[in-house]
This record gives sequence, structure tokens and C-alpha cells, in this order.
Amino acid sequence: MLTRKQQELLQFIHRRLAEGGVSPSFDEMKEALGLRSKSGIHRLITGLEERGFIRRLAHRARALEVLRVPDGLCGGEGPVALPPVALPPVVLPPVRAKFQPNVIKADFPPAALTRETAPRSELVQLPLYGRIAAGTPIEALRDNSAFVDVAASLLDAGDHYALQVAGDSMIEAGILDGDTAIIRRCDTAENGAIVVALIDGAEVTLKRLRRKGDSIALHPANPAYETRLFPADRVQVQGRLVALLRRY
Repeated sequence: MLTRKQQELLQFIHRRLAEGGVSPSFDEMKEALGLRSKSGIHRLITGLEERGFIRRLAHRARALEVLRVPDGLCGGEGPVALPPVALPPVVLPPVRAKFQPNVIKADFPPAALTRETAPRSELVQLPLYGRIAAGTPIEALRDNSAFVDVAASLLDAGDHYALQVAGDSMIEAGILDGDTAIIRRCDTAENGAIVVALIDGAEVTLKRLRRKGDSIALHPANPAYETRLFPADRVQVQGRLVALLRRY
């Protein structure tokens, strides 16, 4: 069974795909359903995906495929399976080669989407795991239903996730309360990098990392806060800051 909002969203997506072959944006879906934020759309899409009504197409912005519709949505007697909706083909101008070398073709797996290979206009959807302290450390919360759209040109190679900044201890580094921090997942970082640090397996904070002998110092960027010093075995690096998103 689908909720009324899930049915409305499925019908809206199916209609837009049938009309133009391109799924609507999250802003368009939010406006069509009268919701206040895109997080509600993310939850509805996740619910539809878990129930087998739609599928997200990897590494493509605004790429949804309707697999089937429930009873009565299109006037039928029962669930209707739908063929995939093909997106309009991209027609590229012919390229005239100067010579035709003998080349042995090989089937290589597709390369991962990186800052170097992705189109600059491509959007990548990253999981938004929760709030991270830029002041007193707090435990990071994961919300598997929340996502944020990020331009691929902002990302390095590797796995990334997003965290919302809470607090003002990094303001002199240009990191403000409410910013969305884009984090590249890693377990090591060079001295001076701003990292996500896990302390004693429980507390998570965003600070500048300095190694001092067998100790690790976590430096704030606000004179109102003190530097914290820990034995190296009490601090685990969980990622490095690569970008910030801010809404005015």
C-alpha cells in the first residue's frame, strides 16, 4: 500500500516522463506536492524505491525510472508493469579522424564519476549523515533518507558524504553554523587539514588536525575555544573537508 503523497508523487513522475522523457527536479516535485522541503521528497522517493515502483539511475542527475504503478493509478484493474522510459538520445557532431590506427578494443568497466571525468554541470547526490559539531563535539547522527545535490566539479576522487555544521568554533576558517560540509572519506590526513575526527569512538568534531609526537591536537578556528590534545590512539580520522555549501 502506498500513502496518498507517495501515489501523488508516483503519478507526477510518471506523467512527466511520459510527456518529455525527463524526470522532474526535486524542486518541481516539492512544488507539485505542496511540501516545504526537499527532504520530504527524498523520503517519498526512498519509500517508492523500496516498494519496487521506481528506480534511481546511477551517476545521473534527475534520473528516475518508473517500473510499475499501483491499482487504479492509470485506470487499470491491478498493478501495471511499465517498460523503462528512454531518455532522449544525445546527438553529437561527427568527428573526422586524421588517420585510422589499428586498435585492439577491450571492454573495460565504466570509470567512477570524479571531478576530472564528470561534466561540470553534473549533479551528484551525496548522503547527508547528520549534524557535526564545530564547537563542543557531539555524536554524529546518520539519516539514510536525507541527501544533498552537489556539483561533481567540487568533488575529489573517492567516496564522499555531507554533514551539517553546528557551532561557531571554525568561523575564522570560513566555516559557519548551518553550513553543509562536503567530506571525502579517508582515515589519514596531512598536518593542517580540516578533518572529521572521531574521539574515543563516540564524539565527532570538525577541527584542524596537528600531530605532535605521539599526540594529536585538534585546533579550533575561534579564540573562544581551546585546542584539545589527545593520545594518537584516541583519535580516528573519518574524512577530510573538501567543500562547503551555504544558503543565504
